[in-house]
This record gives sequence, structure tokens and C-alpha cells, in this order.
Amino acid sequence: MTRPLRVFYNSFGTPEMYELIRSRMGPDLTLVTLDSDSDDERAARIADCEIAIVAATPLSAKLVAAAGKLELVHHQGVGYHDTVATDALSARGIKLALTPEGTTIGVAEHTLLLALGAARRAAFADAELRQGRWHVNALRPVSVELFEKSVGLIGFGRIGQEAAKRFNAFGCHCKYFDPPVTDRDLPATAATFDEVIETSDIISLHLPLSPKTKHLISGEVIARMKPEAIVINTARGGIVDDAALAKALASGKLLAAGLDVFEGEPISAAHPFCGLPNVMLTPHISAGTRDAMKHKMTALFANVSRFQKGKELVNLVELEPA
Repeated sequence: MTRPLRVFYNSFGTPEMYELIRSRMGPDLTLVTLDSDSDDERAARIADCEIAIVAATPLSAKLVAAAGKLELVHHQGVGYHDTVATDALSARGIKLALTPEGTTIGVAEHTLLLALGAARRAAFADAELRQGRWHVNALRPVSVELFEKSVGLIGFGRIGQEAAKRFNAFGCHCKYFDPPVTDRDLPATAATFDEVIETSDIISLHLPLSPKTKHLISGEVIARMKPEAIVINTARGGIVDDAALAKALASGKLLAAGLDVFEGEPISAAHPFCGLPNVMLTPHISAGTRDAMKHKMTALFANVSRFQKGKELVNLVELEPA
């Protein structure tokens, strides 16, 4: 009798999160988890596993090399460009599949949360109130409403479109930049990149990090934004030049920002963003709901079942030859 396939979870989580994952697994799989956030432990644990699940913590070429039995890497989301050593997988013929299910609604809702929080300086007001400081009037001159604001979405796939629907519900006027998207009956109107940057009150990012999008929102681009613009990033750190954004927020060039992702995660309390009252920060949790996790893992393990049965995988990434 063959032993169950071993599935390595590359991110360090809580026992409760691991149990949620196990609840979606079949009896012919064994989940291998971490006791600490250690790359040495990762290398030791992945060595005997046939499958690896990747989330925000990157699966490096070093870890792939340590995984002598690895046959399948399954991302629990879609942002594999900066989290998976694809060249190392390709060199060994290891398959890579994605999980678009479960991400869309959580990230779209989080986009609105950050927009509302940044517009009203909610995080700052909350932190100050907990210290006994009652800013009943001080925030009026720097707080705005979403109603009738112009929202520009850069990237307009599943998440961007769902975010636009929610902005529309608040009475916003949405436009998007994403040239491949030409469908009719979309919840926003197409625009050029320059139009989105120069005319939007709120700019929200919904695209992957790649060499082409690295620092797409540069200091020069930020300088062309409206003086009271709000920048929202629930996509990937690195799309925005964080240093340039922090400088613009500190100087008053921009009104506010809502950020779930950063260059170099996790950030520390010494990061320039952490000292700014006009930034709402969350630790890369836009897709991190219990509902999303259940949906993701159900879809992911259905794909693993296809792999076990020798069937064609869905959402398979065509890797470039090494």
C-alpha cells in the first residue's frame, strides 16, 4: 500500500489555519507544516514532499533544489511571478498551477476598506483615540468622501472589475487602464494610463509584479497625480516605488494612501510609512479571510486530486523552457 502524498505548506501559519487547510484535504494526503518561520526548516520539511503549496512566502530555487521528490507546486493564489522560482521548476519538469478561486471578493472588498480608511484617516483616528486623543474636529480638513470621486483602476481583471462595482455603489465614477480588456458592459470606462494617473482622485492597482510593472508607479508618475489623490495598492509591493510614495505623502503632494503590500515584506516599525498619519496599512491580508481560504483550498485540492489521477490540471502555468 502506497503512503499518502505529502503536501508541504511553504508559509508559516497558525495551528488554526493549518487545520482549516486539512479540513479541505482528502484522506490520501498528508499536510507537512512548519514550527517556525525558518528557511532551514523549510528545506528539511520539503525534502520528502511531492507537492508544495505556495502563498506569499517565496519558494526559492534553493528550496526547490532541496525538494528531491517534488512533482507539483500549487500557488494558492495567482501572483506567482515574484513568489515561485519558475526557472528551477522548469529545469526539472515540475508543474505549476494557480488558484484564481477565492481571491476576487476578499481583495475587492479590502480595496474599498483601504480607500474608505485612507479617505477618512481611520487608522490614525483609531490609534490616537486609544491613546486618549479625541480628534473630533482636527481631521475634518483632511478627510474626504468617496461619493462622486473619480476612481482609476490600473489592471482590470477579475479583481479590478469587482472593485469597480463596489466603488460604483458608493457613487464613484470609474475608469480603467488595461489595453487587453475590451469587453462591453464593464463597470468602468477604458482610459489611457496618463488619463488614469492625471485625472483620478483615487488610483487603485490590480496587476501582477513583473519586470514590466516594477516601479510602474514611480516618483515621476506620482508627481503627475492630482494633489489630493489617494493611492491604493492591494496588488504587489514593487509596483510602487515605496520611497517615492512615502516622500509624496509626507510632503502633502498626495492626500493619502491605503497599502496592503510593500517592497520588502514584512516592513518594520521604522518604515517611513509607519510614521505617517495619512496612510492606512495592513499586512498583506487582502485575500486573507476564512471564507476565501475555504474556497481556495477546496479548489486547490480538487486540482491536486486531478493530478493524483493523472488528469489534466486546470489553471496550469506554461513555464518557459529552462
